[in-house]
Amino acid sequence: MSALAAWLERTLGLGPAAQGRLFATLVTILVLGVLRWASLNLLWRRVQDARGRYYARKAITYLTVAVGLIVMIRIWFTGVRDWGTFLGLVSAGLAIALKDLVANLAGWAFILWRRPFEVGDRIEIGAHAGDVIDLRLFQFTLLEIGGWVGADQSTGRIIHVPNGKVLTEPLANYTKGFRYVWDELAVLVTFESDWRRAKALLERVAATHAEHLTDEAQRQLLEASRRFMIFYTKLTPIVYTSVQDSGVLLTLRYLCDPRQRRTTAQAMWEDILTAFAAEPGIDFAYPTTRFYHNAIEGKPAARASGDVVAQ
Repeated sequence: MSALAAWLERTLGLGPAAQGRLFATLVTILVLGVLRWASLNLLWRRVQDARGRYYARKAITYLTVAVGLIVMIRIWFTGVRDWGTFLGLVSAGLAIALKDLVANLAGWAFILWRRPFEVGDRIEIGAHAGDVIDLRLFQFTLLEIGGWVGADQSTGRIIHVPNGKVLTEPLANYTKGFRYVWDELAVLVTFESDWRRAKALLERVAATHAEHLTDEAQRQLLEASRRFMIFYTKLTPIVYTSVQDSGVLLTLRYLCDPRQRRTTAQAMWEDILTAFAAEPGIDFAYPTTRFYHNAIEGKPAARASGDVVAQ
């Protein structure tokens, strides 16, 4: 040991005091590493729930790092008496040299404190949307949805987002608070179709697939209203009527689970296609070119004289 101490002092310029601190540091890292490894092994044997394992593993890691930092400070800064001054100097240096890392740490603290989202939530932040699958000290991870894939389904890409983004970018949570979203299906029928019958069919389809969510949505809304000023007077499906260039537009608006948006729309469209196919008085409309002879096709009281040629 004396030979090693002499070599360290001769080669690295480390005196006996510095060598003692270095040795204590290595022992601390080794002990904490062994304790973390043993704790994780015990965790995997005792805890079967994946979510519980995830949060416990995070807690063990953060606790290990925090204890290590405290011990390191005690080892290397035993001569510092004014901890407030020391921490102030360190904080100022970090704020200048590591501005982005400090912002990410602040974002991490904000996420833990305000909980705008948790692991498992579906969110949209800035230009990115996805399911939160991991939360770390400097970034959180999304399993992307949307993009080139329609109806909010997964693309398979994993996106790492800096925590600081939660302080500067708009954040939308699909599932926290009121966990349903409104979706719409636009159905265009020709002017000659029986649009009232078509509207009744759409209302029947909506009642089959979405009306059962109303009671649960009402309960969710009551819970959400304790935190947010949310006013919904109607949660049942509804069909709105409007007129477009090519026909009568019937817009079916309904509540759905955000993760079931595409399957719900598919089931509704299949029922709509089946119902309309059985109705001789209903046709889908689409952009077309036609010749309209007002003297023959117009309403009797609004027809032009028979000698007018349609243009």
